[in-house]
Amino acid sequence: MVDHKGNNHEEHANHHDHHTHQHEHHSHEGHDHHNHGDMVSDFKKRFYVSLLITIPILALSPMIQDFMGVNWRFANDHYILFFLASLVFFYGGWPFITGGFSELKDRNPGMMTLIGLAITIAYVYSALVVFGWDGQNLFWELATLVDIMLLGHWIEMKSVMGASNALEKLVKLMPSQAHKLDSNDEVHEVPISELSSQDRVLVKPGEKIPVDGTILDGKSTVDESMLTGESVPVEKEQQDEVIGGSVNNEGSLIIQVEKTGEASYLSQVITLVKEAQESKSKTQDLTNRAAKWLFYLALTAGFATLFIWLALGHSFDVALERMVTVMVITCPHALGLAAPLVVAVSTALSAHKGLLIRNRANFENARHLNAVVFDKTGTLTEGKFGVTNIVPSEGFSEDEVLIWGASLEQNSEHPIAAGILKSAIDKGLKLKSITQFNSMTGKGIEGIVEGKKVNAVSPGYIKSQGIEYNQQMFNRMSEEGKTVIFVLLDDDLIGMIALADIIRESAKEAISELKDNGVHSIMLTGDNKKVADWVAKQLDIDEVYAEVLPDDKANQVKDIQAKGWKVAMTGDGVNDAPALATADLGIAIGAGTDVAMETADVVLVRSNPKDVVDLMDLSKKTYRKMVQNLWWATGYNIFAIPLAAGVLAPFGIVLSPAVGAVLMSLSTIIVAINAKLLKA
Repeated sequence: MVDHKGNNHEEHANHHDHHTHQHEHHSHEGHDHHNHGDMVSDFKKRFYVSLLITIPILALSPMIQDFMGVNWRFANDHYILFFLASLVFFYGGWPFITGGFSELKDRNPGMMTLIGLAITIAYVYSALVVFGWDGQNLFWELATLVDIMLLGHWIEMKSVMGASNALEKLVKLMPSQAHKLDSNDEVHEVPISELSSQDRVLVKPGEKIPVDGTILDGKSTVDESMLTGESVPVEKEQQDEVIGGSVNNEGSLIIQVEKTGEASYLSQVITLVKEAQESKSKTQDLTNRAAKWLFYLALTAGFATLFIWLALGHSFDVALERMVTVMVITCPHALGLAAPLVVAVSTALSAHKGLLIRNRANFENARHLNAVVFDKTGTLTEGKFGVTNIVPSEGFSEDEVLIWGASLEQNSEHPIAAGILKSAIDKGLKLKSITQFNSMTGKGIEGIVEGKKVNAVSPGYIKSQGIEYNQQMFNRMSEEGKTVIFVLLDDDLIGMIALADIIRESAKEAISELKDNGVHSIMLTGDNKKVADWVAKQLDIDEVYAEVLPDDKANQVKDIQAKGWKVAMTGDGVNDAPALATADLGIAIGAGTDVAMETADVVLVRSNPKDVVDLMDLSKKTYRKMVQNLWWATGYNIFAIPLAAGVLAPFGIVLSPAVGAVLMSLSTIIVAINAKLLKA
């Protein structure tokens, strides 16, 4: 880890600012898997085609004609009805039939199995009736059920983002080519796959380092923030190790290859993410759990009805009709819309609040969270330097120190320079003109500002020159993990400027609100302990883990889960990806890396940690509304199934399928209205 007292300010004349935390938030539509978009349009197409075919099916159904009091019968109309229903069954119902088989293969019946069962029974039974079995066909029931389920799935898929392609994003972080040096020091462009251990590669300024290795020659600062979470570019010289995927800032480096392929740091992160995604429990959302019980209920009630009617001496035809009616009625139309409509409203509300929901089941479970783990750099902080203290020497004011320092820094692109400049601009200070500027390797920078020599230098330079300074103040600021820059005017010290990663104002409110809700806040960072402790103190965070490597981040999350807690992880970098995938709920900051956003269950578009509180609140409200809707959707079953089974048959009361249809339509309307009443 870099020592923040050390020389973090050298050679920044030619810095290209590769600071990853300034990534713009891209439109997330582009991140979806193409196949997710294809599935959405597929369900949409199947819905519209099936809906068109349903209109003549309803018109030709004897049961619907009886209900409407009309007679549109003609010779062989039932064969046309059979043909149209077959189209709906095989075209519209196909995703449910194949989905049902997949669920049964996994021994985990859910929504697809329930729908598949209902439409198959309705189709097979009605086909038997067409070809001579005694009874009434249920093609209208089959068609409307397929239509509503297709509509529900289309709405839901449109609302929720596609599957993660985090692994693809991770692979893209590595450059594909490297400048390999041969024994004569000549450079050859080679694919990374051709590099082997002990090879030498040249890395030019501004390039990504292609492999994990050791520096043989050269000196530079390397931006590892995207990989390790270290907020300050790290000084690297001979014999120092570098990580593939990090960015070389300003000096040329010759690196000896140490690790390639699967042994490299980034490959290990990819493996961790993959393992975490695979092992993350396949949480079934509320609708699937409800569908699972209804599936078992349909089978039980259906066969019980068949055997009871047979036992009571009725013919097999009559008993089978009762059984089919029960099993078809058990799959409520409204269930297909109960959750999707809530999801659609909830997704619209969350998008309005700057939350993108990518995994619905894990979002639903956010209401159970006991602990929220925050990455530091870029999440609780902005990942950008800001001035925290100015300590002027005698005879100078804070503003004067800042003006001289910022005037010199205006030619530099270093993150520290940006922080000093921003502070001067925010204060409305007028900068002086600079005529000369150059970097002092390993010491800082110097220049001529309005005819005077100005230096911005490291503590090491001050000590080597034997310049007196306020050591007590310097030590205190260093203990807080701040980077201290000394400003010299004509070789006299005029003051110190301390900088630190700026803490987000919203982070303080977020931690405070989590405490009020009884949720434990934890900070997990790859940055050094001093910096971590200082940030934690400012925010009043419950627990801190510093200098944590990426694979350890995922392990720390597992340790917290081992306490029996439900854990959310909030992060923004590649180094957070394994932990985001491991946590019960992965939350990515929108200004972070694509990899983090692809791994997460929810993305905070506004990069506001306070949105974590809103997320938990919306999760509770959404879940409550879903439970209400499921009761409305299945409530009529509690009333309809016994009637369909013929409990009141001895009294001459048997629920006709037409009445069942009316009840079904009513529950669907109630579900739709109730979903719309969801408020954030």
